[in-house]
Amino acid sequence: MQPCCPQPSAKRLLWHWQPAILNCMPYELPAAFQELTDRQRGLITRRQAVRAGLTADLIDSWLEHGRWQRVHTGVYATFTGVPDRQATLWAAILRAGPGAALTCETAAELDGLLDKPAAVIHVTVPAARRVTKTHGMIVHSRLLAQEAVHPARLPPRTRIEETVLDLCDSSASLDRAVGWITSALGRRLTTQRVLLETAYGRSRLRWRDDIQSMLQPDLAGVHSVLEYLYVRDVERAHRLPAGKRQAPSSRDGHREYRDVLYDEFALTVELDGRLAHPDERRWSDIRRDNAAATVGLSTLRYGYRDIRLTPCLVAAQIGQALIVRGWKGAPRRCSPGCQVVSMA
Repeated sequence: MQPCCPQPSAKRLLWHWQPAILNCMPYELPAAFQELTDRQRGLITRRQAVRAGLTADLIDSWLEHGRWQRVHTGVYATFTGVPDRQATLWAAILRAGPGAALTCETAAELDGLLDKPAAVIHVTVPAARRVTKTHGMIVHSRLLAQEAVHPARLPPRTRIEETVLDLCDSSASLDRAVGWITSALGRRLTTQRVLLETAYGRSRLRWRDDIQSMLQPDLAGVHSVLEYLYVRDVERAHRLPAGKRQAPSSRDGHREYRDVLYDEFALTVELDGRLAHPDERRWSDIRRDNAAATVGLSTLRYGYRDIRLTPCLVAAQIGQALIVRGWKGAPRRCSPGCQVVSMA
C-alpha cells in the first residue's frame, strides 16, 4: 500500500536541513572576511562577503537564524545587538557604495568639530553615481570626490579642510560660515594656510570673499565670529589702526588673552558674544578690566549687538579713544550714512 504523501528523498532532506546544519557546525571564516569585518566595525555587504569566500546559502542561513542582522539592503551586521555609532556610520558608507565617504556634519563629528552626533548621516559619493534614497541618510554627489577624502582615517571621511568648507557652503548666513572656520581654527584642527589653499582650489565657494579675507595671515588670532565682524565692520571699514589679536597677558599667575590690543595707545577692546552675562563672569570681566588699568591700559567692551548692529558708533568711539591717546589719524566714514563724522 502506497503512503498518502510521497516521502522526500534523502537528497531533499539534506537540502532542507542544510541551513540549520550550517548554522550549528563549526566554520572557519576566511582570513579576508575577518580582516574586512574587523576594519569595518563588524559590517559587510553581501557582495563583499561572497568575494571573501562565504556562500550565499551560508549568508542567508546566518541572517535567518539571527547570527547576522540586516542593517540596510545588502548590508549586514555580523553580530547581534544594537550597532554602535561607528558601526552605524560604516553601514551608511557601505549602503552608499564604492567611493562613498562621510562628509559635512558627520565628518565634523568624527574629527572633533562637533560635540555631538548630527540627526542624519551625511555621505558624499562620486558625481557619476546615484544612490537610492535611504532613511536617516543625506547623500551628496561631487566631482573628484576621492580627492577630498582623507587618505587614512576610518571610517572614510572628507579631510577636515574640505569638511569645513562644505559646511560653509551649506551655511544659511555668513555668521554661521565664519563660525565653522573659527571653531576649526580655535580647536587647532587645521590652519589658516591649509584652509586658504583648499579654498583657492575650489571653483565654487559660497561666501568666498569673506572666507578668503579672514584666512589671510594678518587675521591670525581671530577666533570667533564677533572678532571677525569687528575687524571687517569696525577696524577695516573705518580705517582704524590694526589691533593685535589675542594679545597675551598675565594676571595672578594665570595667562590671559586680550581680544584686541592697541599697544601703542594703551587701549584694549574686549568682545563679548554671550547672550547672557552671569554675575560670576561679570565680576571676572571687571577684575580683568581693573587689572588692565593698573598697568595703564584702558578697556572698551562691546557685545554682539554693538558690533553687528551699530559698528559705526563703535568705530567712532574707538577712534576718539585712540585720538585722545595720541593717534594722529582719524576714523573714516564707511558709507554716506555712517555716524563716524558726527562723533569726530
